[in-house]
Amino acid sequence: MTISVKNLPVSEVTCANCQACCCSSEVIIISDTGVPDQHIYVDVYGNESMLRLDDGWCSALDRDTLLCSIYENRPWVCREFGMGSNECIDERIEKM
Repeated sequence: MTISVKNLPVSEVTCANCQACCCSSEVIIISDTGVPDQHIYVDVYGNESMLRLDDGWCSALDRDTLLCSIYENRPWVCREFGMGSNECIDERIEKM
């Protein structure tokens, strides 16, 4: 899946234009937030992370809207990842 966008200044990154760049990063599940089982990958050691599909993007990402389909139950890491934060901007630079 290719998403073409322009580079936006930090102040212009909003939910309407964020392009979900962070949704192709590995997300380790470190607390119980109610992530549905069908979106959890369990490795051979029992570690849990968000399942990523063949395109490399999170299985909970709605590909049409680029919104999280389990937003109320998203992992703690996703809750703490600030839109427009340094980490967000780094992801945008890397993936766009």
